[in-house]
Amino acid sequence: MGVSHDIRINLLPWREELREKKKQEFLNVMISVLFVAGIIIFSVDRHYSGEIENQKSRNDFLKREITLVEERIKEIKLLQQKRNELLARMKVIQELQGNRPIIVRVFDELARSLAPFVFFRSLEMNGSELAIRGFAESNNRISTQLRNFSESGWFERPNVTEIKADPTLGPQASQFSLTVVQTTPKKEE
Repeated sequence: MGVSHDIRINLLPWREELREKKKQEFLNVMISVLFVAGIIIFSVDRHYSGEIENQKSRNDFLKREITLVEERIKEIKLLQQKRNELLARMKVIQELQGNRPIIVRVFDELARSLAPFVFFRSLEMNGSELAIRGFAESNNRISTQLRNFSESGWFERPNVTEIKADPTLGPQASQFSLTVVQTTPKKEE
């Protein structure tokens, strides 16, 4: 019996095929995972890009609205300034209209209290103070003028600020500057 048949089984191709099959499966899984990961990354990127675009459009809208509001604020400030200017003008006009009789009375009283041979060249009113420049025949006439102001109910605190002799106007003539405060006389009871 001499025949011995050795059966030889070659397992190498089967193992190799199994290795190739597993390698192929692994590659398929990796490709699938990479494909799914790529889709997820693309989707997330698209989502965040969309959110960023939405936020940019909201920011642009807010910037436009802020610009409009700032322009309106400027217009409001300009209108408030014009309003304040108009109110100031109205106040001045009302004061002038309210003081009109007083101003007329002050000029009337200036004429009444004017001493003989005293002449006014200029009158300047600053608040209630009246600055008067003029000339007189003599210093005695200037003193008389000061007394007349003191006795008037419309003037108080007459004060000579300057007296200068001026022989071109006469031998004893002088130019003068004085101030006097305008008041409203108290009503007698």
